Amino acid sequence: MVNEKILCAGFGGQGVMSMGQMLAYAGMLENYHVSWMPSYGPEMRGGTAYCCVVISDMPIGSPVIADDADCAVVMNLPSLQKFASAVKPGGHLLVNSSMVREKCGRTDVHTCYIPADDLAAECGSRRSANMVMLGAYLELSRRVSQENILTAFSKVFGKKGDMFLAENTEALKAGKEFAATAVSSLYEPISCSLPASQAL
Repeated sequence: MVNEKILCAGFGGQGVMSMGQMLAYAGMLENYHVSWMPSYGPEMRGGTAYCCVVISDMPIGSPVIADDADCAVVMNLPSLQKFASAVKPGGHLLVNSSMVREKCGRTDVHTCYIPADDLAAECGSRRSANMVMLGAYLELSRRVSQENILTAFSKVFGKKGDMFLAENTEALKAGKEFAATAVSSLYEPISCSLPASQAL
């Protein structure tokens, strides 16, 4: 049974909404039931903007993800602080370590620290950091294919995205490759700690 719940979170402008849209669209292309629920508001001005994505082989009763996410993709520190607790035990927490210098305080989830901004810059633009994170998710979950994500990219961004498709494809691949090198360490939870004043 497939019922995968993904949270994507970060600053407004980091591409978290489009990341969720691409996941949902790719899931639809693979004949899953999907939902995509964005959260807009004052968070877009510097806090945490996020979206919830559900990919399921059964009809989806609710698009809301509370504390049972299979994966959270976090692009900044406020997102880590807000959503680390939303990942269920044994789930995955993907952290953009280019923006987040702190470590997760949980030992019951698989945490992968990905220098997404730096990898994206190597592919042509730091604005593709969300695609690096998306590539890492694809490698770890294998829920949807890279081919369908790229099809979804074209649907989400339309003709204006054509000029950026090559660098975003490279960013997606960079994320997959980085996660592939780290995957062996994810079979056991990674123990990491924060000072008591910063614990989640």
